[in-house]
Amino acid sequence: MSVLQGGRTRRSRRRPAPRRPGHGQGRRSPPHRLRIALGVLVLTVAALLGFMAARASGPATVPLAGPSVATAKHPMRPPAPVRGSYGIALAPPAQRIAMKLKLGLKSGLLFDVNTGQVLWERNPSQSVPIASLTKMMTALVVVAHSRPSDKVLITSDALHYTGSGVGLLPKNKRVPLTALLYGLLLPSGNDAAIALADHVAHTQSNFIKLMNAKAHDLGLTCTHYTTVSGIVDQDNHSCASDLALIAHEVLTQPLLAKIVGSRSAIVPFPIKGGKLFLYNNNPLLVLRYPGTDGVKTGFTDAAGQCLVATARRGRRWLGVVLLHSGNTYAQAMQLLNAGFASSSHA
Repeated sequence: MSVLQGGRTRRSRRRPAPRRPGHGQGRRSPPHRLRIALGVLVLTVAALLGFMAARASGPATVPLAGPSVATAKHPMRPPAPVRGSYGIALAPPAQRIAMKLKLGLKSGLLFDVNTGQVLWERNPSQSVPIASLTKMMTALVVVAHSRPSDKVLITSDALHYTGSGVGLLPKNKRVPLTALLYGLLLPSGNDAAIALADHVAHTQSNFIKLMNAKAHDLGLTCTHYTTVSGIVDQDNHSCASDLALIAHEVLTQPLLAKIVGSRSAIVPFPIKGGKLFLYNNNPLLVLRYPGTDGVKTGFTDAAGQCLVATARRGRRWLGVVLLHSGNTYAQAMQLLNAGFASSSHA
């Protein structure tokens, strides 16, 4: 329809009727934000499909070689702890000693307790039976998994032992754990070792697993245990370098350091009189070598005479390991004397 106005023909304008969705020429275009979201979704789906296709066709790169790669049959395992240099690294030349021992010795070490540096050595990494030196690790595991105030039930298992023992453990009674640690480390009681192991782990076999786990955690390279006391020689072994590190661990435990440095002890015990008298069999303590403050002895036919001993003079703190020795006291005294002399001239 047109209207004549002012000599011109003018068409009237009509507003178009509103369109309903799904009618006419189609729907309106999505708003700006919706278009972006749809685009991101499309890209994500495409990437996911590509990743699934790559997984189905195999890895695109060559897998790493070696045991560090995890598989379904061989899951990833944590790496073994790195063995530190304690009991291995040599001391400065001015502090080392040259020593020819007159009596036999299969393996030995003279070391600085503070630093772990070696002043003298003989076959330090040779694995040999260690007899009751085993009890150093027994004591470490006990203090890590119990409290000094614990009371230990004495079962028949602890009464069936061979070799050295406290010998007065009262069946079905409870004994202070600290008293048993003295019995373990001074007279080297195999019965005390069994009682403590059963208290901590319920069985000796379970306790031995804890001992070997501790050896693994320390990164020990030649140490393995098959007994809680050291009475069994087969597959129960260590070496001078590892034993130096174990002794250091013992001496860092205040309770154990106090025990191994004692010449004797009187401990509360559920027997007549209520007290038990114990004596250390460390020859350096027995014969009063100056400054002696540890650590442990051992003997079996296979291991021979064994000793880990430490002594202080002033700021100097030295340790000695002797395995299958002809005479532990004479050799320890000879090595320690030479070590202290070398440090005074360094």
